[in-house]
Amino acid sequence: MSKVAHYLQEHLVGEVMTGTDARRYFATDNSILQLAPSLVVYPRTENDVRKTARFSWQLAERGRVIPITARGAGTDATGAALGSGIMMVFPAHMNRVLELDTKAHTVTVEPGINYGKLQQTLHTHGRFLPPYPASIEYSTIGGAIANNLSGEKSVKYGATGAYVKGLRVVLANGEVIETGHLNKRDLSKKLGLATFEGEIYRSVDTLLEENRELTSQLIRNVVKNNAGYNLLDIRGKDGSFDLTPLFVGSQGTLGLIAEAVLTTEAHNPQTTLIMAHFDSLEQTQQAIQELLALSEQPSVLELVDQHVLQQVHELNPNQLKEVATPPFAPFTLFIEFDNPNRQVKKLAKKAEKIAEKYGIGFQTATEPEQQLQFWKLRQATSTLISHNDGLQKSVPLVDAAVPLDRLRELIEGAYSILGSVSLKPGLWGHVGEGSLHFQPHLNLGAVGDRQKVFRILEEYHQLVISLGGTISASAGDGRLRTPFLEAMYGAELYVLLQKVKIIFDPYGTLNPGVKFGTSIDDLKALLRSDYGLDHLYDHLPRS
Repeated sequence: MSKVAHYLQEHLVGEVMTGTDARRYFATDNSILQLAPSLVVYPRTENDVRKTARFSWQLAERGRVIPITARGAGTDATGAALGSGIMMVFPAHMNRVLELDTKAHTVTVEPGINYGKLQQTLHTHGRFLPPYPASIEYSTIGGAIANNLSGEKSVKYGATGAYVKGLRVVLANGEVIETGHLNKRDLSKKLGLATFEGEIYRSVDTLLEENRELTSQLIRNVVKNNAGYNLLDIRGKDGSFDLTPLFVGSQGTLGLIAEAVLTTEAHNPQTTLIMAHFDSLEQTQQAIQELLALSEQPSVLELVDQHVLQQVHELNPNQLKEVATPPFAPFTLFIEFDNPNRQVKKLAKKAEKIAEKYGIGFQTATEPEQQLQFWKLRQATSTLISHNDGLQKSVPLVDAAVPLDRLRELIEGAYSILGSVSLKPGLWGHVGEGSLHFQPHLNLGAVGDRQKVFRILEEYHQLVISLGGTISASAGDGRLRTPFLEAMYGAELYVLLQKVKIIFDPYGTLNPGVKFGTSIDDLKALLRSDYGLDHLYDHLPRS
């Protein structure tokens, strides 16, 4: 590997590191898995990315595969930011806003820019990027695009992919392409190129044409689905073509994002927030369905259950006392509207009537200070996640979504699965999208708890699939959910998705093991013996 490092050090502007400390740091991300890279590259320019990809491709042509894994801040909870070869870390240098077009309301950025810092910049221009992932203060835009991240505001505004207008992507062989909307004439030109880009366009076009009926079976009756690849939005009804949706959510398995053009929305900081309490799951689900049937959907529709609040109360009785005290309601919904003032009042009144009809009480806040108090209940989950009980730590395992009319069954099933392995319940999620989260406290160094990890993974994903849901909702499959992808889609669709991977990455140099090629046994071998949140920080080269 020293020869590889020396070659890259000679030809790249950015740093190349092979030291034990850097390799050890990048052996883990925010997931429960561990895999050390052979070396770390901090690209300074797109040309660094291109040269590295080209070098990896040339080695693979000779039978030596040294794969590349793109990485932002490492907040990925599925192991997609781990790799055994070259770890390409973008936040150190490729972290700039390249253009802010106030007329077109677009922003062009490099992949390593911090999501939260970009949001602050947009706010100063009265704009914002709506998806708001939970990791917004730590994650990068490149990571958000690679995972098609969504968050609390996605119920109204959609996931990250809805705001990606175009990309500059470094392909596996080092070629650079620009993606975006192509009309029939532009597509014809792409199909005629005598390059790897032309080969990709021809292969994808043929694959979609020959598998129209099969591709339609990728559709799931869920609000968001990040499992596999998005083949459904490449072709427009008017004959247009756009590879952008294919790269969004692909987790670096099809190409390396070097630049992105994003669209933005007008930002209205004046919102109305309703906190509504319910004493049964049935009434909660009925309220959710009626809220989503309003003329304008809420900008936020979140849930937290009593078990989360009770556990937080036991850890710190003072944290929630100004907002709620035991006994906590079984379920609490947070309903926000960010519409213009006259409209928001009407919507809030309708939402209050729904809360009154099905719930056991509600409160409405229009002032920021009072809203922050309400949000303490929803954000109590962060206290639970960050709490360590000795060697037991809150570990991220699942990220699924089901059709909204099956949400009750998902919640009941989650309680049952956690109970069957003697773990405390505690659920929260973006229920406006049928999405649910839980992070049980486990000691990954204990054999019994390691066994619980795989029992939860297998039983929960079986439940999700049986309910017609998706195993990957708010982010991508990564390594952690790859073993369940075929069970979700079936063998025929799974093979179709594999063909897409081969078109873009014939030598397997782009993040292998993510989306394909990882089994349960592989996960067992990669499972960490401990867990921590060290990767909420950047590891940057010393100058």
